[in-house]
Amino acid sequence: MNEVSPDSSFQLVRRGGGFVRSVVGPFAALLLVVGIFTIADNMQEDGGRFLTLRNAQNVLVQSATVGVAALGMTMIIISGGIDLSAGTAIALSATALAWFLREDFSPAVSVAAGLAVGCLAGCVNGLLISLLRIVPFIVTLGTMTIYLGLAKIIGDNTIVRPLPDQVPEWMQELLRPRVEQAWMVFAPGVWLLVALALVTAAVLRYSVFGRHVFAVGSNEATARLCGINVPLTRIAVFSISGLFVGLAGLYQFSRLTVGDPVSGTGKELPIIAAVVIGGGSLNGGRGSILGTLTGALIMQVISSGCTSLRLPNPIQEIIIGGIIIAAVTVDQFRQRRLAA
Repeated sequence: MNEVSPDSSFQLVRRGGGFVRSVVGPFAALLLVVGIFTIADNMQEDGGRFLTLRNAQNVLVQSATVGVAALGMTMIIISGGIDLSAGTAIALSATALAWFLREDFSPAVSVAAGLAVGCLAGCVNGLLISLLRIVPFIVTLGTMTIYLGLAKIIGDNTIVRPLPDQVPEWMQELLRPRVEQAWMVFAPGVWLLVALALVTAAVLRYSVFGRHVFAVGSNEATARLCGINVPLTRIAVFSISGLFVGLAGLYQFSRLTVGDPVSGTGKELPIIAAVVIGGGSLNGGRGSILGTLTGALIMQVISSGCTSLRLPNPIQEIIIGGIIIAAVTVDQFRQRRLAA
């Protein structure tokens, strides 16, 4: 069989359906978290600053880097994989971008280099997983340290600092919370994230490629029998995710205006957590872009709320960890009910 029939494709991706159900839960959780912190903040003597436009601008900007990388991670997790190298690959992309700027390359060439590095990192992950037939967890655990080492080599074990006049103004304004054009309300990088999210959601929901991604994650053996080229699909998924990682590197450089080789260490955890909290299944076959963005916002709202209440950072980490466990527990109950 050389192609997938509509009926067989529908059967394969039925676990990826239920769009409304997969989004309502995380969105309700976001509203609950916002409500709790709003009430708690208003009860303070000098409160009332949490539910404001200024704080919303900060929250969106601070969650944008994780959000854009999580778009690609959503595709990977839906396809039944995982990428532990996303954090160091972001730092590698940002460091490469900074190096090209410092060496007086044009901003266009520098950005293209950063995106290419991210895309190549994702492609390498996909190739290793598909050709060596090793589980994604192990492959990306290895490439995580490889990309960290490459970033240190590019930066010569130090931070890459382009001169101020080598960084274009638009790059500095990409994630600036307060925008000069009042009509924009939010930073340009936030609007770019929204546009990319809409395109990615449309691809996953309406394209043949999107159906293949859900099919591979739902049941790889059945997907092969239906004629889906599983290795090629997986390579494409990791390459596209790498492109999002490269864009996340641009976002990170925009905020720091330097290339720090170690700045991405540990960043893969909130990226994966955003997908899981947003309703994505680590077993593959289910997830949504809107749910992922909601998950990223939940984590950042918690961080912002804890800061407003002057709660220490460990409390934030405990709360987010508890939410991750709760999300995975709900997913496991759902899996058992589907299997029953």
